[in-house]
Amino acid sequence: MISKDKVTEIFCIIDDFCKKYDAEIAKNSLKAPDGRKHRNRKGLMSDAEVMAILVYFHFNTFRNFKHYYLFYVKTHLADLFPDQLSYNRFVEVESRVSVQMMLFLQLFCFGECTGISFVDSTCVPVCHNKRIHSNKVFKGYAERGKSTMGWYYGFKLHLICNEKGELLNFMLTRANVDDRNLDVFNRLADNVFGKLYADKGYISQTLFDRLFSNGLNLVTGFRSNMKNKLMPLYDKLMLRKRSVIESINDELKNVAQLVHSRHRSVFNFCMNVLSALVAYSFFEKKPAINIDFDIEERDPTLLTLLS
Repeated sequence: MISKDKVTEIFCIIDDFCKKYDAEIAKNSLKAPDGRKHRNRKGLMSDAEVMAILVYFHFNTFRNFKHYYLFYVKTHLADLFPDQLSYNRFVEVESRVSVQMMLFLQLFCFGECTGISFVDSTCVPVCHNKRIHSNKVFKGYAERGKSTMGWYYGFKLHLICNEKGELLNFMLTRANVDDRNLDVFNRLADNVFGKLYADKGYISQTLFDRLFSNGLNLVTGFRSNMKNKLMPLYDKLMLRKRSVIESINDELKNVAQLVHSRHRSVFNFCMNVLSALVAYSFFEKKPAINIDFDIEERDPTLLTLLS
């Protein structure tokens, strides 16, 4: 559980963003054809309150959002959120803050590229394999895919982070989309430069050439059936530090509630993914590596990496 002071701090940040967002929308909105003002009544709970509750869910140990809302928000956070909606109504109004949640994630939660980036993907199953044929919520959206843990039914989350553990970009695709898909990297690697470290699943000459032409050097390991090539010691050491992004995937699944099988709509599933990524940006401790850039400038082969 996080303290109420932390809850208040995060809410204030989200509330300031929502006020600026509403001001921009009101300034750029089109007037009605008849020239009259139309009612724009606010809801019982503000957009900032709805967003904050969705984000707080990923800080707690609750595995069920309904239990979290009924027995924690309504009981322990009643003083912070006095005008609370019923659970059914709250689930219905989640769609109201979808645009705000996406913009807040992109503008306030992503870090800056430092020239050292890591890329990886993680599976996001939506149901047990035995229930694939009976799943109706994600019919036409989710697909079957295979990960290192076996076959699953759902989606795939692609992430890029820097050496500080800050997210740079993300993309959600179906489970059967290849990690080396060029369309995915056209969006995922936008505004990323320098060197991008990945595992052996990203080995592709076509992908390497496309990224290299855009100023991004893709660095991967070598398979056992490939010809051995010389690699700078700097790149070898950085490949060993890929645990940074793997730890991020672990926190999203085991600390935040990125994966569960209780979704009742595709839209609420997407809101759960967005709120989990936003919550991660507020985590006090993030997996990171310390790099001595002075030594790097003198001699890259003497680069010192501290876990």
